Amino acid sequence: MPATYGFLSTYPPTQCGLATFNAALATHLNAGGTGSGVVRLLAGDNTSGGIVLDRAAPRVVHTWHTDRPGGWVAAATALNRFDVAIIQHEYGIYPGDAGAEILPVLRALRVPVIVVLHTVLTHPDQLQRAVLEQIGAAADAVVTMTDTARRRLTTHYEVDPRKITVIPHGAGSHSGVPREDHDRPHLLTWGLLGPGKGIEWALRALAFLDDMAPQPVYTVAGRTHPKVLEQQGDAYRDSLKELAEELGVSDSVRWSDVYMDPADLSRLICSADVVVLPYDSTEQVTSGVLIEAVGAGVPVVASEFPHAVELLADGPGLLVPHHDPEAMAMAIRRVLAEPGMPGRLTGLAGGPTLRWPAVAARYQSLAARLLGDRRPLLAPAPAISA
Repeated sequence: MPATYGFLSTYPPTQCGLATFNAALATHLNAGGTGSGVVRLLAGDNTSGGIVLDRAAPRVVHTWHTDRPGGWVAAATALNRFDVAIIQHEYGIYPGDAGAEILPVLRALRVPVIVVLHTVLTHPDQLQRAVLEQIGAAADAVVTMTDTARRRLTTHYEVDPRKITVIPHGAGSHSGVPREDHDRPHLLTWGLLGPGKGIEWALRALAFLDDMAPQPVYTVAGRTHPKVLEQQGDAYRDSLKELAEELGVSDSVRWSDVYMDPADLSRLICSADVVVLPYDSTEQVTSGVLIEAVGAGVPVVASEFPHAVELLADGPGLLVPHHDPEAMAMAIRRVLAEPGMPGRLTGLAGGPTLRWPAVAARYQSLAARLLGDRRPLLAPAPAISA
């Protein structure tokens, strides 16, 4: 019998990258209907209306309302009904200081536990470090999605390196998606919008491309992040539109304030000539947007955030310094202008190893090993007397 998996994470229709990741992984591990299930984290300020779940996705068996005290008890009880628990970790999704309420859940679990780390900080505060180290101690296995994150974990935290496995973020399949013909080069950034996304640097880069004929068009696709919208409204998006006007590039920018379903997103990605990732972060060790772009074979121009440095160094894109729109413009110009450049850049895109079925298979192998380690040894058969 195949193993059953209990997943703990945010989950669609919640609009966030973590929910999307968890849904994709859970769906592929539940292929054929293994009886897996999801314990969904739901905050009081949750914004729904995101992606629609695939029919093969596991159902929600319990909802942990994180704005109510003591919710971890029922969450742990629900997860213990499955063979293996797979827990997504991000500091901001669990109650308590630095998300510390994940710790009693881990201690209450009687099944093998895989914790997937979406953030590994280089300079955590004392509580963030303590929580992550206790997670590492309680888990049977810890997954990072990049070797950069693994090195950070072993360098800056007291975590048993034998527990750490690197499994990349999965990418969808974009095969068979028709490529749209367009008269102008198409630059694209997508994902939930908020400060730190660095769109202002891409807009400034676009202004440096005003001599190109035809001039590129830049699509910025994605809803404002729900937490940003709650606290700041659409001030960031509005400031970007004002900047585009000041730079004289408004006519070359398309704003798409939507949360796309996988089919529409796939068509958008495959329409791009260059995916631009101008992120401000120097900490980001995992980017689902980067993986999707590389998996789709679209060249990437990115600032030097850690995941980009690790992945793009092998070929599928160009790196530029943070906050350097002129360098970004030069890189975009190079990708668009050099004959054969896109083909060379996408030649080392990781191919099938980045696709979700291959990624899910690695989680299955890890789970099988943990279950095997837990299986009691058979007692020796009694000797048969002559």
